[in-house]
Amino acid sequence: MQSFWHRLRVGAFAALALAIAGAAAALAADDPLPSWNDGAAKASILAFVGKVTTAGSPDFVPAGERIATFDNDGTLWSEQPVYFQIAFAVDRLKVLAAVDPAIAGNETVKAVLSGDRAKLAAVGEKGLLEIVAMTHAGMSVADFEGIVRAWLATARHPRFDRPYNELVYQPMLELLAYLRANGFKTFIVSGGGIDFMRPWAPAAYGTPPEQIVGSSGRTKWQLVGDRPSIMKLPEVDFIDDGPGKPVGIERFIGRRPVFAAGNSDGDLEMLQWTTLDTGPRFALIVHHTDAVREWAYDRDSPVGRLDKALDEAAKRGWLVVDMKNDWKVIYPFEK
Repeated sequence: MQSFWHRLRVGAFAALALAIAGAAAALAADDPLPSWNDGAAKASILAFVGKVTTAGSPDFVPAGERIATFDNDGTLWSEQPVYFQIAFAVDRLKVLAAVDPAIAGNETVKAVLSGDRAKLAAVGEKGLLEIVAMTHAGMSVADFEGIVRAWLATARHPRFDRPYNELVYQPMLELLAYLRANGFKTFIVSGGGIDFMRPWAPAAYGTPPEQIVGSSGRTKWQLVGDRPSIMKLPEVDFIDDGPGKPVGIERFIGRRPVFAAGNSDGDLEMLQWTTLDTGPRFALIVHHTDAVREWAYDRDSPVGRLDKALDEAAKRGWLVVDMKNDWKVIYPFEK
């Protein structure tokens, strides 16, 4: 009899343990943001989505108006020690300079290829645009996409020794999926080049190419024999950064967002455009505070500087996500 009751108790405890484990698994499955620590940041996101998607709520937003815009560099993937498109342009420049003496003799090219950060900083925005135009033009859009894909397949980040497109933020991937599951249409609105992002961003973020807005160079259509091509020209057409972001949203999306996420002063105008209107609005800033798992920087950083927007966030009540304290993991490979 004792053996029977012992077996009964063991069976009961085992059943209870399985029930608890099952409940925990169910709760985890019900959590749309599992890589976010429980706290004010996560709660505010869940509360906003809940109120704008609940029929009968005074803050209900029809599905067709649920537009969410996300910056890319520093918001959806890392951006240190230099913007990843600049790393691509420098690698591309090395290839071109090796076969063209005229390019190798260009003073801006020399500064970039020297590896000297002081010289690179002295090049300035104009010089970087010159480099981008030099390395991104003179080919069809399709050929350029092939070059970007080949670079991503071979290039490695200097700190993590991983492909650059693996350095996407797991918590932000979950946020994108959560918004889409609740009827939001998610757009990338980035200062990065649109032709640089389209080859890889759809697979990385689940955002189709037509929902990517970015900076662009001029192009022209041409027909060679029976082969039509869109050719890239060495001229800047549109800069989707700073005040250019609201312009790009109006020009390419045609609806004002109700949700916007960024990480730097380059996103300030997009966050203002999103929130300074009637009705429910949400602005999110990713604050880089984790020097161990990623980087810690804000007001004094030459890359992804967060100064004016940080002050504006305090004034407007925007959500500032503390990367160190609000995120359980940063990258998918940490899971």
